[in-house]
Amino acid sequence: MTANYHRILVPMDGSKESEAALSRAIELTLDAGDAGVLSILNVIDTRAFQNVASFDDTMVEAVSDETRKSLEKYKAQATEAGVKNVDYLIEYGSPKALIAKDVPSEVNADLIVIGATGLNAVERLVIGSVTEFVTRTAKTDVLVVRG
Repeated sequence: MTANYHRILVPMDGSKESEAALSRAIELTLDAGDAGVLSILNVIDTRAFQNVASFDDTMVEAVSDETRKSLEKYKAQATEAGVKNVDYLIEYGSPKALIAKDVPSEVNADLIVIGATGLNAVERLVIGSVTEFVTRTAKTDVLVVRG
């Protein structure tokens, strides 16, 4: 069977759902053979910092360092599984827009593999699900993976 997808984007937030998505993305990238490229993404939602009274650059730096460590671990997981072309990105801003529109264009993704939301119905109504937004608005195919 020939893989239809070669450039796969997987957004990670540290949840078990996103880790399940990473495992599936690794499988799909391996199916694509040498042409497969896996891009692992984490979006730091800068809106969360706006509510912190003592907001400063050191807080963003600390979060960025922790994020980088996690992404290095995910990259190593993909490499150990046999993925030859794997990279990661850290972006800052709105996760919905970055995952659905901006980053897929930047990395020329032909598939987004994303974890199913962990939100309950009320939380989805109030704050909205990133996964739901991505599945509705992304211009590329989206695979939602259950945790």
